[in-house]
Amino acid sequence: MHTYTITKKQARLFLLAHQKLATGALPAGKLSIYDYVRHVGCIQYDPLNIAGHNHELVLQARVPGFTPEQAQELLYQDRLLIDGWDKNMSIYCTEDWPYFKRRRDASATYHQANEPVMATVEQVRVELLKRGPLSSLDLDGKDKVNWAWAPARLTRAALESMYFWGEVVVHHRVHTRRYYDFTERLLPQNLLNTEDPNPTDEQFHDWYVLRRIGSIGLLWNKSGDGWLGISGLKSKERTAAIQRLLMADSLREVLVKGIKLPLYIRSMDAPTLEAVIQQESEDAEIHSSYSFAAVLAPLDNLIWDRELILQLFGFHYRWEVYKPALEREYGYYVLPLLYNDRFIARFEPVMDKKSQTLNIMNWWWEPGERLTPEMLPALGEALSALSRCVRASKIHFRPEVVKECGLEGLLV
Repeated sequence: MHTYTITKKQARLFLLAHQKLATGALPAGKLSIYDYVRHVGCIQYDPLNIAGHNHELVLQARVPGFTPEQAQELLYQDRLLIDGWDKNMSIYCTEDWPYFKRRRDASATYHQANEPVMATVEQVRVELLKRGPLSSLDLDGKDKVNWAWAPARLTRAALESMYFWGEVVVHHRVHTRRYYDFTERLLPQNLLNTEDPNPTDEQFHDWYVLRRIGSIGLLWNKSGDGWLGISGLKSKERTAAIQRLLMADSLREVLVKGIKLPLYIRSMDAPTLEAVIQQESEDAEIHSSYSFAAVLAPLDNLIWDRELILQLFGFHYRWEVYKPALEREYGYYVLPLLYNDRFIARFEPVMDKKSQTLNIMNWWWEPGERLTPEMLPALGEALSALSRCVRASKIHFRPEVVKECGLEGLLV
């Protein structure tokens, strides 16, 4: 078994390199979006759009010149990416469709036991054949059924059931509303005919553990949000999979000084870690002139495991959208701000679509951080990337925030 022993700084630098969070890590263009998603397996989708959807925020932090239209084209014109379920609602490469067959089969077993839903499925099929792509609002019917978070119309439940078991996929979206069409009309037949590449539980667990570690870059064998969404993978199964992958040299162990538990990387990512170790040993100050900043998504791959980020970066982040207002420490929709290999602040952006203004409502520096002249170019680029992503024509800082947080030089 191959083991690396590294510092927390080296772990941070590896994670940033793996996550393509550095100037020049990716070129501009749609191909970089596809390459990044393929590299990490998936990025999370969330319907909230206070200042950009989650997947858009993930991509604007990495791909120069990113616009939401580029992701839309990859999803609904090129069909190289697809809306699906991986770590909860996600976007992944269409080529991965066969690997999720057991998830679709399990959904079919579950949903097809619901007789009212199945009776409505037949009606939905007829309408799709006759009318083409439809949303649930395009289907008649007022009868309801208990569904997910709350009662829903049977027609919606039927359409979503067909989506879960793979009979339909998302044809396009209008804002967050999904329009579905038959999968066989949208995906290549050879892909649909491909058998499950992981027919046994062990093969599936090994594939998924490797995939999930690659989604973050560096991960431990400890329950947390980094492991969410993997059906049937409890602690026992995860431990067994990690041991098999270590024996096969598909994973390598990483011991980080100051962290008790071992961490793991994919062996295919070892050259990136070795390059970081080599650079650090050759010149401890090699990163002193490094200047990069990014506004991260609330569900960014880098911060999937909040406890790991706390231990490596000293940054505690919680997305507070689901907490009651009185229990929030910061705010409803607050985004982390990364600068070089540390988190320096978090802030609350709100997009006013009517005036095309990105409003910065609140700002909180991390302890010991403040605005310095050398930060300005990188922070200005990061805010400009966010502004372009949400189609804002200007950025407005609330005057009280500018004064209280010393942001005068940051006005863009």
